[in-house]
Amino acid sequence: MKLINKTYLLIMVLILAAVINLVLYYQDHNLETDQSFSIIKVGDIKVGSESISGLVVSVASGEKEDKEKLEQKIHDVEEIIQAIENGGKINEHRIVKIPSELSSEYNDMSTSWNNYKASVQNTEKISVFDSEATKAMNYLLEKNNELILATNQLTNDIINLDRDYARHKEISNELLECAKKIGQQTLLISIGEDVNAQNELKEKKLKFEIGIRKLLQISTLDLDVKSVGEKHETLIQIPRENSNTLQTIDPLWESMQSKIIILEERTLLSPEFNSAKNQMNSNKQILYENIDEILEKWSKITLDHNSDEQTIVQIILVADIIIFFIVIIVIRQSLLPLEMITHALSKVKDGIYGEIHYSGKDEVGELVTNFNTMSNTIKEKEDEGKKNKIAKDEFLAMITHELKTPLVPIQGYAGILLSEHLGKLTGKQKERISIIKSSSETLLSIISDLLDAQKLELGQLRMSKTITGIKDTINRAIENLKLEAEKNNIEIIVNGENIQVEHDSERITQVVSNLIKNSIIAIKSNECKIEINIEDEPSDVTVSIKDNGVGIAKEKQKDLFKKFYQVDASLTRERGGSGLGLAISKGIIENHLGKIWADSEINQGSTFSFKIPKNQSEQNKTAL
Repeated sequence: MKLINKTYLLIMVLILAAVINLVLYYQDHNLETDQSFSIIKVGDIKVGSESISGLVVSVASGEKEDKEKLEQKIHDVEEIIQAIENGGKINEHRIVKIPSELSSEYNDMSTSWNNYKASVQNTEKISVFDSEATKAMNYLLEKNNELILATNQLTNDIINLDRDYARHKEISNELLECAKKIGQQTLLISIGEDVNAQNELKEKKLKFEIGIRKLLQISTLDLDVKSVGEKHETLIQIPRENSNTLQTIDPLWESMQSKIIILEERTLLSPEFNSAKNQMNSNKQILYENIDEILEKWSKITLDHNSDEQTIVQIILVADIIIFFIVIIVIRQSLLPLEMITHALSKVKDGIYGEIHYSGKDEVGELVTNFNTMSNTIKEKEDEGKKNKIAKDEFLAMITHELKTPLVPIQGYAGILLSEHLGKLTGKQKERISIIKSSSETLLSIISDLLDAQKLELGQLRMSKTITGIKDTINRAIENLKLEAEKNNIEIIVNGENIQVEHDSERITQVVSNLIKNSIIAIKSNECKIEINIEDEPSDVTVSIKDNGVGIAKEKQKDLFKKFYQVDASLTRERGGSGLGLAISKGIIENHLGKIWADSEINQGSTFSFKIPKNQSEQNKTAL
C-alpha cells in the first residue's frame, strides 16, 4: 500500500476514535458538571469562612473599611447555603439540590453556620488591643532610643578614668547592652512575639536596675540579683564631672521602668477579644467538620452513581490505547526507512558512502533508490575530484620548480655583468641590468613562496630541526634585511636571551623575515622602529615582532594567514609580495607544533607573534 494511503487510513481511524471520545465526554460532562460545581461550592463555604475570620480581626483592630467586605463575605456564604438547599444558580452555573440522603448533614451544617455567624458578629465588636499595654509599649519605643544614647554617652564619659573605675566601665557597657535589648524585646512584643519577649524584657529590666543602682551607690539588697547572675557590691563614687549623664539616666529610667512593669503584667491583646476569638474559632472548627462530612458523603454518592458510566469510559480508554499503539507501530514501520536515510545522510556529510537496503515499492522505496543513486554519484565525483586535485598539486609543484630553474642563471649572469668582469658598462646599461637582476630576484622569491606553499599543502616541506639559539636565528633574518631597513630609516631592536630551542633555523629565519618584511611594508613614515621580543616560558618560547605602522583592521585579521590574502593590495603592488608569506609562516610554525597569531589596531601598529615548544621531540613522544 502507498504511504499516502496508509497515512489517510490512520488519520481516519484517529478521527473516528476522537469523535467517539468527544461524544462520551460531553454526555458525561453534562451529567456531572452541575453536581461537581455544587460540591465545589460546598467546599467554598470553608474558604469563605476562613476569609471571614481574617476580616473579623481586621475590623476589631480598627480597620473600618473592612466592615463592608466582612458583610459581603457573610452574604456570599449564606447564598451558597441557600442554593444548596433549594437549587439555583451562582455566577451563571447551576447548583443542584443536595441529595435527600444528606438532609441530616445539611441541617447540622446550617446550624453550625448560624452559631459561627453569631460568634463572628460578637467578636467584631470587641477591641483587639489592651489600651494600657499599648500606651506603655508606644512610650517605651519612643523613649528607648534616648536611653541607648544616654547609656552610650555614660560609657564615653567614664572610659578615660583610671583602673579604680574598671568595674564602673563594665557596668556601663552592660547598661548599654540592656538598653538595646529592652528596645528589641519591646519591638517583638509589638509584633506579637510576646511570650519569650516578656520574660527577656523582665530580666533586662532587673539587670538595668541593678547596674544603675550600683553606679548611683544605691543599695541593691531588695533586688533578686542572683536570678540574673549578679551580686551585691559597693562601688566608689564616679567623679562629679563624669557623672552628669548618669544623673539624666536615672529619671528617664524611672519613667520607663513603670511602663515595662505594665508590659510584664499585661498582654497587648485584650482578654475579652481572645475569649471571643477562641469561641469563634471553635464554632468555625465545628462548621468545617460538618462541611467535610457532607463533602465526603456527597462525593461517595456521586462516585457510586457514576460507576456504570466510568466502566464504559474505561473500556473506551483501553480501546483508544490499543488503537494508539497500532498507529504508532504502523507509523514506525513506515518511517523506519526515513531514519535509515537520515543516518546515511549524516555519514555522507562525513565522507562515508553506502547503500540503503529497502524492498518496499511505495514512495519511501523510490526515495531510497534515488538516494542510493545520488550517493554513488557523489562518491564517484569526489574520487574524481581527489585525483584531479592531486594531479593539479603535482603539476603546480613541477611547473613551479621548472620556473625556478632558469631564473638562477639569469640572476647569476646579471650579477656577473654588473661586476663588469665581461667588460665595462655604461650607466644606462647598468641601470637596465639592475632592473633585470631585481626583477629576477622578485620572481624567484614569488616562485619560492609558491613552491613552499605547495609543499606545505602536500606535506612535503622538509624540516631539519636542531637545538640552537633562537636569537641567533632572528639575528640572521635581521642581517638579510638590514640594507632594506636602513634604506627606509627603520631601526630593528631585539630584546631577550639566546634561548636554546629545537627548530629548523633556516625555516624559522624565513618566518621572521616574512614578518619583518610585512612590518617594513606597513611602516609608511621615517624614523620608525621594529621591536622583536623573546619571551622564555617553562616549555615554550614566544617571539613577538612589533611595529608602529598603519595597523590592520579587526575585520581583516581573520583572513591574514590564508593563501594569497592581502590586506592592502595597493601596498603589495607598490612594494611587491605574493600574499603567501603569512600562510607559509603559519605552515612552518604548525610543523614545529606551535602557533602564530596577530594583534593589531588601526594607526597603532601591529604585533605578530609565534610560539614553539623548546623540545619538540618530547612533545611528539607524549602525543604518541
